[in-house]
Amino acid sequence: MDIGRGKHRLIASAAVFAFVATACSIGGPGDGGSATTGSPTPSVSATPTPTPTMTFEVWFGYGEWLFVTKRTEPFGPRVGTAVTALLAGPSAAERTVGVGTSIPEGTELLGLSIDGGIATVDLSRTFESGGGSLSMFSRLAQLTYTLTQFPTVEGVNLRLEGKPVTVFSGEGIILDDPMTRRSFRDRLPPILVQSPLIGEQVSSPITISGTANVFEATVSITILDAQGLEIASGFTTATCGTGCRGTYSTSVGFTVDQTQAGTVRVYEVSAKDGHPINVVDIPVVLLP
Repeated sequence: MDIGRGKHRLIASAAVFAFVATACSIGGPGDGGSATTGSPTPSVSATPTPTPTMTFEVWFGYGEWLFVTKRTEPFGPRVGTAVTALLAGPSAAERTVGVGTSIPEGTELLGLSIDGGIATVDLSRTFESGGGSLSMFSRLAQLTYTLTQFPTVEGVNLRLEGKPVTVFSGEGIILDDPMTRRSFRDRLPPILVQSPLIGEQVSSPITISGTANVFEATVSITILDAQGLEIASGFTTATCGTGCRGTYSTSVGFTVDQTQAGTVRVYEVSAKDGHPINVVDIPVVLLP
């Protein structure tokens, strides 16, 4: 598979991080009248029960490539919630740095069932509107990768307003078999960063992880401060490379004297001239 060597950048130019410290007090004096006898009874405040949450992946895009992020939502049906989050599109912070989606605005989830490892998703017909072949393949890939993160889903069948789809859009994309991640593996970038997330608050050491298909499986990392100066660097080796995709994970320590915007830069060193290529910039908040 020829994935190319073009640069893949998420540039956080002119991005501003606002830090707001909030405090919340619970309890206080009671509203009852004064007691005439005995000692004052202290007021008792009930401790709120934490709302259970769940975290899941949502797959969007950056340019021609797939891009993964995460959402944390109140606990519920995970698969359906993930599709709903996908249709809602990237957050404002994600859009600021160039993350987008090929799924048309206004696409609605009409139904979802899972049987024998195959998810059947029923969407409104808006899903196949607009765009050329790249956009059509990208939106199918986004849907498939978002759904197949769950162990109960191995493949995806598509319906549009209740009708099974075997030929998708005017581009004539054949969908005879359930869609799988293998169907769209050419949509993955040379370097995919799964952690940290855009805008995440990170302390030292920071864990950087994802998948990559790069020369000699070597993934390089640089951490930049708010001024764009390098404050730490490192590298790691993916489990496969130079023609195959492997996973990578490493921790890099850094030091800052105050909370500030920063960038985690993940890239490949060119075998030709030693310059960074396939660069992915993830804007974060660096904590001292």
